[in-house]
Amino acid sequence: MNSSIIVVFPNMDDAKKICGILVRHGFSVAGVFNTAAHALAGASELDGGIVISGCKLSDMGYADLREYLPKTFELLVIGSPKMLSSVNGTVLTIQTPMKSSDLLNTVEMVLAQQERKRKKEKKKPKPRSWKEQNYINNAKNLLMERNHLSEEEAFRYIQKSSMDSGTNMVETAQMILMLMIYEE
Repeated sequence: MNSSIIVVFPNMDDAKKICGILVRHGFSVAGVFNTAAHALAGASELDGGIVISGCKLSDMGYADLREYLPKTFELLVIGSPKMLSSVNGTVLTIQTPMKSSDLLNTVEMVLAQQERKRKKEKKKPKPRSWKEQNYINNAKNLLMERNHLSEEEAFRYIQKSSMDSGTNMVETAQMILMLMIYEE
């Protein structure tokens, strides 16, 4: 999953200037638009990133744009102090006149934050399916019944056997079920 940058301003010249600053400093811009609808369509085809926008676009304001953006995107609003005074605290802002360094540092910070979040999400184990969980529960119940173990002891037995054999818990539970049923 890569982070993408979308620039959307009602005035295409402003959008192109922002894009130019980003590109000159090594950022890749996925799209430059002058309406929120086009920006949203572009964002829907991407994995995530940041949308850099003015406060008010020809077809909607920043708040609506934020609401309709995929959750994997952050919104950075650039505008005058007067325009930004109404922007709520959940949206990043940069006041004009803007320094290029402010824009670059903010974009870099957001993209780095998104990358850390993605890495953290990748480390989370994916949830087991009902079928997989059922194998573990059945093996656990069989161990509890035949070996007079508590539920916690049966789970730990499956877990330890899994680690010792180098297989995942579902495969270990299946082996336990096959062995114990075969013993009958």
